[in-house]
Amino acid sequence: MALSVEKTAAGREYKVKDMSQADFGRLEIELAEVEMPGLMACRAEFGPAQPFKGAKITGSLHMTIQTAVLIETLTALGAEVRWCSCNIFSTQDHAAAAIARDSAAVFAWKGETLQEYWWCTERALDWGPTGGPDLIVDDGGDATLLIHEGVKAEEVYEKTGQLPDPSSTDNAEFQIVLTIIRDGLKADPKKYTRMKERLVGVSEETTTGFDNLYGCRHSLPDGLMRATDVMIAGKVAVVCGYGDVGKGCAAALKQAGARVIVTEIDPICALQALMEGLQVLTLEDVVSEADIFVTTTGNKDIIMVNHMRKMKNNAIVCNIGHFDNEIDMLGLENYPGVKRITIKPQTDRWVFPETNTGIIVLAEGRLMNLGCATGHPSFVMSCSFTNQVIAQLELWKEKATGKYEKKVYVLPKHLDEKVAALHLGKLGANLTKLTKDQADYISVPIEGPYKPPHYRSLCVGWMVSFGGKETRPLLEEDPMGFE
Repeated sequence: MALSVEKTAAGREYKVKDMSQADFGRLEIELAEVEMPGLMACRAEFGPAQPFKGAKITGSLHMTIQTAVLIETLTALGAEVRWCSCNIFSTQDHAAAAIARDSAAVFAWKGETLQEYWWCTERALDWGPTGGPDLIVDDGGDATLLIHEGVKAEEVYEKTGQLPDPSSTDNAEFQIVLTIIRDGLKADPKKYTRMKERLVGVSEETTTGFDNLYGCRHSLPDGLMRATDVMIAGKVAVVCGYGDVGKGCAAALKQAGARVIVTEIDPICALQALMEGLQVLTLEDVVSEADIFVTTTGNKDIIMVNHMRKMKNNAIVCNIGHFDNEIDMLGLENYPGVKRITIKPQTDRWVFPETNTGIIVLAEGRLMNLGCATGHPSFVMSCSFTNQVIAQLELWKEKATGKYEKKVYVLPKHLDEKVAALHLGKLGANLTKLTKDQADYISVPIEGPYKPPHYRSLCVGWMVSFGGKETRPLLEEDPMGFE
């Protein structure tokens, strides 16, 4: 694989598809900034103090226009940033070009091979001989995984001289990871150990709760209609799973006129679906009758090849749930005599030999709203990304205090409420204020939080500390002083 790092006139490293798209990317970034009030509030509040001055941040997160606003919020607060995507199909090339030209090192393009993807991840972690990043923003954990596996291999190599063996696993992607580590070990046997020793912590980017309910309600039909010319109205659509993602998907499909069926394991979620007028059946009940299948579960092995071969001609199969293992793509690819016809990038028709009929699979079973469209809209991502900035600030601020043990912390409820409040003005909201008597009556502080920790209105944010001695709840008070 012949890939090489390029440099801007200012010396910033990058590898993107087409730098000539940078002006287009900049125009869309400027539009997105207006729709991302939480991130812009971070810049206004913290920018003058430059709290990230001296911090090196690596991101492994879909390189979209919305992510570009996150990156430039981190740089506006003083950070130096290197970035890669966390999905081979999710990069928006004009966003990558604009950031590479203007503000951060970027290694991402739409349609990477798996080998290219992991090369980009390695480049995003490569801060030169001083070690690796101080902080990581990681969506899915691949950058963190590469460091962990690298450290493990270096420890074995130091003790025994044994190199990682890619043939020790059947997982094609993990074989690539082991190959990257193996090939670098002899040249630099302490590379990932130095990264581990420098790393302060990781904030795990995810979209759950509010983000997925309303984000998927927007981006599922967007992806379906960009990928195909199917009319959703009148079709039978199966939504596998009725959590926040499934609720948003089912609502969008129902609103578009589809007859929606839900599959569920959870009696509470099943009852919720029924109360919304949806049928709850098993996949096996409807596999040969439905027109659209959407996996949203966060689990694995949901739609298998034996399901797909029973589907009607040109049934659409797609995933908007857990990365790439909800749909049995390996089983489909290895099905004897199956024929793959690429209609356009991320839209493939797979024809089974015994019936000469086919199904349409979107984004190769990966996240279709990013592979076939542009993901969640800017306003939704502003909520999620504002929590990321807050978590990164907290990790950096407390790096030398011993406040956090080496463990995972969940961002607390009062930050959810604070981030939500930052977005209300954009929508013209004016909140009612509790009196002291009212607050006392329901046993909450006048200023909040108003809901128990298990009630998630926005995203669930995770922060992983790599240092410290004490164990405390994350952000017991509000150290960021958000106004």
